Amino acid sequence: MLDDLKQRVCDANKRLVDEGLVMMTFGNVSGIDRDGGHVVIKPSGVAYDDLRPETMVVVSVADGETVEGDARPSSDTPTHLELYRAFDAIGGVVHTHSVHATAWAQARRPIPRLGTTHADHFSGPVPCTRPLTPQEIEADYEANTGKVLVEALGETDPLASPAALVVSHGPFAWGRDPNEAVTHAAILEYVARLATETVRIEPYPRPAADELMDKHFNRKHGPNAYYGQADEGETNR
Repeated sequence: MLDDLKQRVCDANKRLVDEGLVMMTFGNVSGIDRDGGHVVIKPSGVAYDDLRPETMVVVSVADGETVEGDARPSSDTPTHLELYRAFDAIGGVVHTHSVHATAWAQARRPIPRLGTTHADHFSGPVPCTRPLTPQEIEADYEANTGKVLVEALGETDPLASPAALVVSHGPFAWGRDPNEAVTHAAILEYVARLATETVRIEPYPRPAADELMDKHFNRKHGPNAYYGQADEGETNR
């Protein structure tokens, strides 16, 4: 079942290696079949070189139970499911421990919108969740991780702010499909690195003008977007 989605999720997981976002077996990508109510996700602890479409695991969106696959799904599956349940627009979710984005998560700081590179892709600061309570960690830790991500986004359009940091843990990113989710994870890491270098030079940088930041976001993503060529698709505008 879901052979095409398994292929796309497998390819997206392998792309994490190509983008330099993971090492060892860190990280995972999933994709959703909303019509069927299923999510395809990387198996837990399996090396990226060993991934094949047939090794992907299919789980139910409703209860997280495995529907198809011999391996255990990623331990982060409940987090992915919480994001899918909360936001209908999301078609793919990525979790990594990429260095710079994870450093901001460990510092418990959102990534501020310091310049136009950030504003080209994120409508505001990249949010950082609140710490989980001891009770939330003890019971349903991964599901509660998803819930604090949803809480951190609030009323924000998830495709206008396609990533967030889990405090003391690391980044999650998402998109309309698994490949776009990986693109957003790669952009997030670059933006996090830029922010790290900026505060190294100037620990208290002056905020960029909202007018400039909004202009850069809207020329790519707004209703009258004009960046790029019309026939190249949404992600290249």
